[in-house]
Amino acid sequence: MTKSLRLGIAGLGTVGVGVVKIIQRQAQLLSARTGCAITISAVSARSRDKDRGVNLTRYAWEDDPVALAKRHDVDIFVELMGGSDGPAKNATEAALAAGKDVVTANKALLALHGQALAELAEKNGACLRYEAAVAGGIPVIKALTEGLAGNVITRVMGVMNGSCNYILTRMENAGLTYQQAFDEADGLGYLEADPELDVGGIDAAHKLAILAALAFGTRVNFDAVALEGIGAITIEDINRAGDMGYKIKLLGVAQMTGRGLEQRMSPCLVPATSPLGQLEGGTNMVVLEGDAVGQIVLRGAGAGEGPTASAVMADVCDLARGLRLPTFGQSADTLMAAPPASAAGPARYYLRLMLLDKPGALAKVATVLGNNGISIDRMRQYDHPGDDAPVLIVTHKTARPSLDAALADLPATGVLHGDPVALRIEDV
Repeated sequence: MTKSLRLGIAGLGTVGVGVVKIIQRQAQLLSARTGCAITISAVSARSRDKDRGVNLTRYAWEDDPVALAKRHDVDIFVELMGGSDGPAKNATEAALAAGKDVVTANKALLALHGQALAELAEKNGACLRYEAAVAGGIPVIKALTEGLAGNVITRVMGVMNGSCNYILTRMENAGLTYQQAFDEADGLGYLEADPELDVGGIDAAHKLAILAALAFGTRVNFDAVALEGIGAITIEDINRAGDMGYKIKLLGVAQMTGRGLEQRMSPCLVPATSPLGQLEGGTNMVVLEGDAVGQIVLRGAGAGEGPTASAVMADVCDLARGLRLPTFGQSADTLMAAPPASAAGPARYYLRLMLLDKPGALAKVATVLGNNGISIDRMRQYDHPGDDAPVLIVTHKTARPSLDAALADLPATGVLHGDPVALRIEDV
């Protein structure tokens, strides 16, 4: 006889409605694949009256998501409300405390409270699953916890915010300024209500912190992510990077070093011919590197109703099949608090400077770089109509503290106009 698995869904926005549609449309397929009749007992959202384009009349309604989480006829609490605190956190804690499994798409909740929630889940014999929280429909959580479980992970990196990738791609392909591409993305509904979550790199940094914990067996530490958004990138930077064979991406990188766990989310140059360099539009890509497997590349839709609901249902199906894993791939009490590595390893850097067009300006810049142990690999000066000369420099590999020291010394030369832009060139 087929078992029954009953869901309580909190949050009926784009993803929540997508989950309801899959369950209603694919009931027979889900039952055949899991051996369970997956049903919905009750739902919760801010408004009962909103037309969501899906029939909800057969489900009980709870105004309070905490009450939904505690219902006796809910086996799995599906949290799709969002937000790092408030109702999402309270309801998730209530479900786990009651020994109920939880499936969530809430990256902020996990990035900020992941360790405590993992401990609560394990204390009460519950599972906390979150495939949909990172990279939408890409099964990267499953890849790390299952497919690559026999590997020592050496590096995790990727483009994890489709809105930023859309903006940078449109700037390149259509010759738009940052503001023009930003306004276009906003008009299409690609940006969060607070756009800084996207363009400031915060959303992607939440995802990186989760992946780093999974990859390296550490406690989630979002506060240790070195964070820089894309707001300072100009169309000139994109064009000049292209001249040298590079693309600019908001790139997340995490790796364990001798100094500790390095986590950074920042604009970087990547080779135009690399998988990351060829990634366009709102698509996400995650690159995983392991000692046994080498490098694997996962690419797909990072957001949207279908892809994210698909990831939610993947977790539900795993629980229906009886697959039960610790939240971060190993017992919460074995996760180490890794010291954050604040300085990245040596790398080449792209520098864009606006110099006063007068004799000796370049020599003064070269002297400052040399005094800080920075060697120039390539340098270009572009035609300019006014008194300011745009100069592009690519350094040989150098440590970021040395570069920061040089950038701090440059204003004293008297030849610099405006703030320089420094972007790391990432080997991928």
